[in-house]
Amino acid sequence: MELFLGSLLIFVLRIGDVGIASVRIVTLMRGKIWLAALLGFFESLFWVSAAAIVFTNLDHPIRIISFAAGFATGTMIGGFVERWLAMGTALLRVITPIESAPVAEALRAAGYAVTVLNAEGRDGEVRLNFMVLPRRKVKDALAIVHRVSPDAFITVEDIRIAELERTKRSAVFGG
Repeated sequence: MELFLGSLLIFVLRIGDVGIASVRIVTLMRGKIWLAALLGFFESLFWVSAAAIVFTNLDHPIRIISFAAGFATGTMIGGFVERWLAMGTALLRVITPIESAPVAEALRAAGYAVTVLNAEGRDGEVRLNFMVLPRRKVKDALAIVHRVSPDAFITVEDIRIAELERTKRSAVFGG
């Protein structure tokens, strides 16, 4: 029973440390340094605890397997948690033929700010629709684009807005 409980504890600790690591990396990339540091504390605490149990009990390979399985499971769960949190900002680029239905109108009607440029693509004139929006709203915006223009070419990119620009925007627009 001790072997089973010890292996389960190792597995859970590894899920915790790797799951936290996934979120920590994203928070660091988003400029949330203090939150990343706090998460890093718990990440390393969990890792050291799991490693200590494994390294002091190398007589059963199941502990080593639990360590590796916890890492794999933590990676998967961390990815799901990061998607669920959807922290940060995204840039959506929607490219449509000039004669297709105007995507910008539908997006603006739903409350999204869209910048439109006319351009020339490989097969003729196109509209470039640019949007900066919170990552958690990307799915909703994509649903609108697919409904209005199912053949649109779409790219989504995670971005960071420059701090200087945020300050200027706040001063000018009050937000």
